[in-house]
Amino acid sequence: MSAIPGTLDTAQQPPMTVPLRHFFVALGFLFAGVGVGVAWTVDAVPGLGRLAHVHLLLAGWVCLTIMGAMTQFVPVWSGTDLHSRTLASVQLGLVTVGLAGFAVAFLTSALPWLVAFGGVLLAGFWVFVYNIGRTLTTVDGYDVTEGHFLFALCCFLLLTVLGLALAVNLDRGVLSGLPVTHGGVRGAHVTLAVFGAVLTTIYGALYQLGTMFTQTALHDVDHHLQTAEEVGHPVGVVLLAAGRLLDWLFVARLGAVLLLVAALAVATVLGRKLVETQVEVTPMHRRYAVGVLALTLWALVSLPEWVRDPTDPTRLFGAEGAAHLLVVGFVGFIVLGTLYHVVPFVVWVHRYSDLLGFEDVPMIDDLYDDRVAAADFALTLSGTALLAGTSLVGGPQWLVGLGGVLLILGLCAVLANLLLVVRRHSPHTLDQIVLGSLTPRRADGEDRAEQRS
Repeated sequence: MSAIPGTLDTAQQPPMTVPLRHFFVALGFLFAGVGVGVAWTVDAVPGLGRLAHVHLLLAGWVCLTIMGAMTQFVPVWSGTDLHSRTLASVQLGLVTVGLAGFAVAFLTSALPWLVAFGGVLLAGFWVFVYNIGRTLTTVDGYDVTEGHFLFALCCFLLLTVLGLALAVNLDRGVLSGLPVTHGGVRGAHVTLAVFGAVLTTIYGALYQLGTMFTQTALHDVDHHLQTAEEVGHPVGVVLLAAGRLLDWLFVARLGAVLLLVAALAVATVLGRKLVETQVEVTPMHRRYAVGVLALTLWALVSLPEWVRDPTDPTRLFGAEGAAHLLVVGFVGFIVLGTLYHVVPFVVWVHRYSDLLGFEDVPMIDDLYDDRVAAADFALTLSGTALLAGTSLVGGPQWLVGLGGVLLILGLCAVLANLLLVVRRHSPHTLDQIVLGSLTPRRADGEDRAEQRS
């Protein structure tokens, strides 16, 4: 793989408002999820608050970010056109409405509404899978990134079906008398969601981003590690999901070990690229480094517990108490690091790329404020350390609350920095990005910009 793919063609990408709309809506769900999580630690959340917290973070923040990123970069990386820009907007609307209603239904224990909004959520994810899947069918031969994305899309299909089945079972108990239990379906659902959809997408993207953003290439041991992960991770996901669904301990244990080995392989490859980097260190590189450390620690602490029993409901995310290490430490920092490049990149391409050679234009990393980036890094790192450390080794509950507060402050700084990029450099206003065609009409010039969104 080259450091920067030779087929990279930004002309293939959709309008900048499409991915940015996904990113900013996702950040809204992130704040909601963290807020519910902090309130839950002090028993201030009614109903099934923990489930609302988890879904707001994973389905809202992470998955919506993934949807926006795939919509933006699959056409760019694969040198093809997005199947439908209309469906890209439809998917966002369905997932946003479905997830918001889903979270409220959890908080109010309104189980019939949980089923209704779960159906809307499923429809949104299926529209996304169809749109990206149809886009990838136009590609001749799949590289490692596209192969990962195809497997992730399959996981999205299955996990949404299992998720809706769980919602229906909570309301009507439809799983009674079947050879699977609610706990088994939940275990398979979590496996396909976290390890199948989310981690597979991130791993696949990192094979492109890790080399592109460090101006390096895979070589020597990297290729062997990539092969081990390419085989071990998807097989591990399937085996762990099946083992948890059907309570097959040996099958689940084998899948868990393969997943952990694949995680260590990815951490090693990305860590080597960061060490070999040929460019100046940016906020993205620092967050990727935290992600490497978190993924490595998660795999090492989870290994003994998953070898004993990966079907234990307290070990759905790895070792007991390791969820923050994986979801916030690895997934969170990789997503935030990527946003620190992707959002300025999308804005830069649409605002400045046509001006190259005609006038002085800023570099991509000049669009955000370095001081704000340093502040949010310190806050999010401190908050994550408190959350992950307290969950793993124990401690007073107020430390968890403090970690959540620090995390919220750090995320506020991230959001402010990204909003400043849009405010200062984007050809579109923020309301045009978020509301699209619903934006109130302005002057003729602004109306034309809005219509292009």
